[in-house]
Amino acid sequence: MLKVNGVEITAPKSYQPSLNDIDGETNRNANGELIRDRIGTKRKLEMEWGPLTQNEISTLLNAVKSEFFECEFIDPLDGIITKTMYVGDRTAPTFYFDKDTQEILWKSLKMNFIEK
Repeated sequence: MLKVNGVEITAPKSYQPSLNDIDGETNRNANGELIRDRIGTKRKLEMEWGPLTQNEISTLLNAVKSEFFECEFIDPLDGIITKTMYVGDRTAPTFYFDKDTQEILWKSLKMNFIEK
């Protein structure tokens, strides 16, 4: 289950959620103990789709073209949640181009959703 702005999108073939601590100032004191200022925890979704037709890949990329978007997803800590996210780099190597039909198939699409 994966929704962007309330619309369910194609399920990825690979889905790896992570919880990432965000630290302010982190240092060690004279005893070598860590002094940590954790200011928050953010989610990141590493995903891969494919193979995809031109229409399928375009639909996925258009769903996340805004600077920020609402994403509903399955989280290992809290279950189904909604977070404001942005998309990282998007990579899509070409898989096949049929000269006769002018059809393009994409081998994969990789992109990460990162919590704002």
